[in-house]
Amino acid sequence: MSVGNFSGVNLTLRDMINSDIECVLLIELQVHAHPWTRGNFSDALSSAYVCKIAELDGKIIGYGVLMQGVDDAELLDIGIAAQNQRQGWGRELLQAMLVLAHELRKQRVVLEVRASNAAAIGLYRSMDFVEIGLRRDYYPVENSHREDAILMGRQL
Repeated sequence: MSVGNFSGVNLTLRDMINSDIECVLLIELQVHAHPWTRGNFSDALSSAYVCKIAELDGKIIGYGVLMQGVDDAELLDIGIAAQNQRQGWGRELLQAMLVLAHELRKQRVVLEVRASNAAAIGLYRSMDFVEIGLRRDYYPVENSHREDAILMGRQL
């Protein structure tokens, strides 16, 4: 599935497979302070979550993991390789994940984001996500401290 084209470069989306996990972990380590583990990704695949790979001309640059609920879908994890950020690819990947949720007949997509992640919050707001809750002390940070998670949602 082709999801975007900038300057003649195509972003495509495909199903994640087990052999992608190594590459996904490298990106995960770049972009998340407390990254998912190999086991988390393996579990997502075996649990039949919607796990997608974003490729630029055949090279993996990102991924998204969507868990289906009855009416909602939860975006559990999303990431774009550091060298490919701030080029519009994250927006394209997020939009593709929203389209997938819509095709699965979900009414809403929800997600959690660190309260300090201004760039991600800005992206989500620009794509019509609104704050719907707060999870206090949700994310671990250094020195045994915790950080709040903002719960955001968007109707489809």
